[in-house]
Amino acid sequence: MGGAPQAPPPISAGARGLRPGCARKAGRAGGYDVTMEELEHGLLIQPWAWLQLSGESLLAKVYITTQKGYALLLSDLQYVWHEQVDTNVVSQRAKELNKRLSATPSAFLSHLKDLMCTLLEGSTDTKGATFSCEHMPDGLTLHVRSDLSGLPFHWNFQCALASPSMVSQHLIRPLMGMSLALQHQVKELASLLRMKDAEIQDYQENGATLSRDRLKTELFDENVFLEQFVTENLLEACNVKDGKPFAMKLQNLYVTITKQEFQAGQKRHGSGDSQASDGTSSHDTDVRLLNQQEQQSFSAPTLSVTETLNMDTSGPIQRPHLSKAKRKKPKGLFS
Repeated sequence: MGGAPQAPPPISAGARGLRPGCARKAGRAGGYDVTMEELEHGLLIQPWAWLQLSGESLLAKVYITTQKGYALLLSDLQYVWHEQVDTNVVSQRAKELNKRLSATPSAFLSHLKDLMCTLLEGSTDTKGATFSCEHMPDGLTLHVRSDLSGLPFHWNFQCALASPSMVSQHLIRPLMGMSLALQHQVKELASLLRMKDAEIQDYQENGATLSRDRLKTELFDENVFLEQFVTENLLEACNVKDGKPFAMKLQNLYVTITKQEFQAGQKRHGSGDSQASDGTSSHDTDVRLLNQQEQQSFSAPTLSVTETLNMDTSGPIQRPHLSKAKRKKPKGLFS
């Protein structure tokens, strides 16, 4: 890795992170803010993927729309880099890097979308495309090389250090929300275990017995369980490593949390009164983003919010042979 990045330059309006649902008031006549806002919001509800490029591990998330532009986040767990551009920048950069190619911005964006989809999904079939990253004093560049219409195609994602608000929006707040959700889930499961203990005790007091002694369990003590977990399992459980466990195992929950915060932001700020010059409101754009999110995700999560929150967590568990009817199986965040 190169030297430590210097302090980031002032962030332009196109690269600054926004809170979900905050519609800008100025400069809407040209449609610029609507485009940038859609890219910002679209990126927020994307999952993270884990990459191995140029000998280092990166977390990445991207949102590409062929009509507006793209937004990209990269992180090596020390720094976070960001680029967000509209079709005008795409057109200009494509001309500079690919003088023999002539195509519309939407064609270049469609090709970039296919390439990034292949990269972030971890496909071994890159169709001849190569990816590499290069550290700069004030950022990180992701180089892409492939073929387009039989000619070499080059692209550079020129990422600068992300603003603190963007790091908060895409990492700090979602991770805090995930921690609270998992803590709540533990409390719910502990409560369920206590109810099961009371149910089994009632069976026993009424003469029911286990058909197999090995199924007998001790009464659940939450404090003992938590102390034992901290002593025996915490070190391994919280090992972040290179970010891969987070990207591979927790993205359903991450997407659920970011969608909920996105929707809560829309309700708080009521963007329905902010209209674009073409008559399309920011709120309408945000609703369309949520409806189309599954088509834009370039990583593992494939479940809707409802499906994620209601995944069945109770596999084929062995239970005591007792005469009373079984209760419905609990639902949780993970299977």
